Amino acid sequence: MRKTERFPVEGSNALWQMYKTVPFLKVMKNFLVIQLARYTPWLPMKNWLYRNLLGMKVGDKTAFALMVMVDLMFPERISVGEDSVIGYNTTILTHEYLIDQYRLGDIQIGHQVMIGANSTILPGVTIGDGAVVAAGTIVTKDVEAGSFVAGNPMRVVHTADEMVKNKTD
Repeated sequence: MRKTERFPVEGSNALWQMYKTVPFLKVMKNFLVIQLARYTPWLPMKNWLYRNLLGMKVGDKTAFALMVMVDLMFPERISVGEDSVIGYNTTILTHEYLIDQYRLGDIQIGHQVMIGANSTILPGVTIGDGAVVAAGTIVTKDVEAGSFVAGNPMRVVHTADEMVKNKTD
């Protein structure tokens, strides 16, 4: 199970009540910064925008490919280690607005993690150091360090132990 905090809402669905949970001006600022970062090909500039204007924790030499979509409402809940690659058009979510509740969860991405293009990372997920997430994967639960995961639903293709064993064989 993902590590999320759950907040019930009354009345209309939670998305209609989002400005009770996050200020409108914060959403507008985040939207403009994220759109700029999505189209910026200069990696140091992207990391600067994420760190200094969105409050994300981004390690040195981490690379966000074009069109990566970080969470619009709570990007400050995203942490990415050093020397990681976040593939083209990946979505990283720290919130979920549902009918009768909304959920918030931190995203922790380790060092030297490779996330393939068009993947989606759901709130409350930790991806361990050296893990590989195949393109198009929906990350619904924690990924152990050094393992390789793929698919929808996500499944473990190789654990860290299997990957080490295959390298030595």
